[in-house]
Amino acid sequence: MNKITKIWLPLLLAIAFVAGMHAESNLISRKFNLLQQNKSVGVGNKLNILIKSIVNEYVDTVNIYDIEEKAAISLLDELDPHSTYISADEYAEMNEPLEGNFDGIGVQFNIQKDTVYVVNVIPGGPSEKVGIRGGDRIVSVNDSVIAGINITNNQVMKLLRGPRGTKVNVGIARRGEQNLVPFTITRGQIPIYSVDVSYMINNKTGYIKLSKFARTTYKEMLEAIAKLKTQGLQNLILDLRGNGGGYMDAAINVIDEFLTEGKLIVYTEGAHSKRENYYSSRRHSCSNIKLAVLIDEFSASASEITAGAIQDNDRGIIIGRRSFGKGLVQQPIMFPDNSSARLTIARYYTPAGRCIQKPYNHSDEDYYTEIENRYLHGEFMESDSIHIADSTEFFTTGGRIVYGGGGIMPDVFIPADTAGFSEYYNKINRKGCEYQFCLEFTDKYRTTLSNFKTPESFVKFLQSVNILEQFITFADKQGIKRDNKGIKKSGKIIETQIIALIARNIIDNNGYYPIIEKIDNTLLKSVDIIENKSLNNL
Repeated sequence: MNKITKIWLPLLLAIAFVAGMHAESNLISRKFNLLQQNKSVGVGNKLNILIKSIVNEYVDTVNIYDIEEKAAISLLDELDPHSTYISADEYAEMNEPLEGNFDGIGVQFNIQKDTVYVVNVIPGGPSEKVGIRGGDRIVSVNDSVIAGINITNNQVMKLLRGPRGTKVNVGIARRGEQNLVPFTITRGQIPIYSVDVSYMINNKTGYIKLSKFARTTYKEMLEAIAKLKTQGLQNLILDLRGNGGGYMDAAINVIDEFLTEGKLIVYTEGAHSKRENYYSSRRHSCSNIKLAVLIDEFSASASEITAGAIQDNDRGIIIGRRSFGKGLVQQPIMFPDNSSARLTIARYYTPAGRCIQKPYNHSDEDYYTEIENRYLHGEFMESDSIHIADSTEFFTTGGRIVYGGGGIMPDVFIPADTAGFSEYYNKINRKGCEYQFCLEFTDKYRTTLSNFKTPESFVKFLQSVNILEQFITFADKQGIKRDNKGIKKSGKIIETQIIALIARNIIDNNGYYPIIEKIDNTLLKSVDIIENKSLNNL
């Protein structure tokens, strides 16, 4: 090292060090000033400052959109189980069933043996118009083979659905045809119904199965009730088992038909949302119809509003098992990219003042496995096993005691029916043998089966060909050996389910439900209760 270097190098290093300190000082000063300027913005400003800093000053290039999405998910996860972030794609898919329609080709399908099997075509839909039939196999879509590639239900829907007016080419394998039959289908609007079925159980008691509270539910209910009234409706069983809810206004409109004017239906209230009451109007077209509402552990939200309003106003009998306990009001927050957040802003309360929402102080996993815990604790079998966090007493308009604590307690408890279950039946269920058999049987005998138009005719014919024995032989070939003891115990259930499924494949739910009711213990007891029990003696 020369003399000049020895003299100047330490000096240059010192200058660089001081300059570095000065630059860092300026950076810290700038950030301090930024924080000081933003102090006045208020609560939640940390996120804005942090994201702005990442965008403008982070050492590497990042996808800020992904970071924002993850931050939104984490933020809402700290709240209740129903406050959530929804991506743009998820938002469209989640709302579709409640809006009452979607754009597609109009088929009901199942995937069996790695092949897309058309179970039924929707009457008047695009597929029916071009000649697609139940029993057809969709082998190709737009020249891409979809058979034998382990395709999933979601993948099939993505291929077949699309904006109305667009076209999709399908190759159909049809029984009796050696070559694929080509079809070009113009996609159209396909209705989604929330009333699964409505029919008269006997000459005075009607039954309506409601699967969701959607945009079209009220109109569908009015049409179903009007039809049943022409057939002598005096008693109505409204089945909300498994109904996870939907739109609150749809539930309020349905309830309104059963209450006289001025009755409180539900109210909402939150820390930042003042109490809002919802009352019945002058509709009450069904105020003279005796009513029973069926609920179970999967009846939630709008279903619980309905059951609570009917119960607290002493308007009908609630039958079944304790409902889910979802009583939180979500407000959507829309973002520019069509994603959204659902933020809980209030709670639902029944007319008597019961909060429908069950506790959620623990983890989300505990919240959603609470139903499983009910089963393990025996609540599905014995009403005495029901454990609720809050045993506060409330009173109906007639002075009856009802309880809060989460969910709606039925007036009449009906345990889960396991009397006909056996290990043989469980093996069949686990393997899904009933569905495989019914699809193959329907496909083979579709021409003959199409001659039958009523549930009774299906039962008579299928019993005449000893359908249970045919199924037992089929199950044996699937590796489930004949078990005479199990067949004796579960034979009636198995036979009824098979006949109902075959009838559904041909005449849809109008065939399925009137047959399956014969082994539906809750429904059978409900018919007896509504026809023989006074509403004043619950």
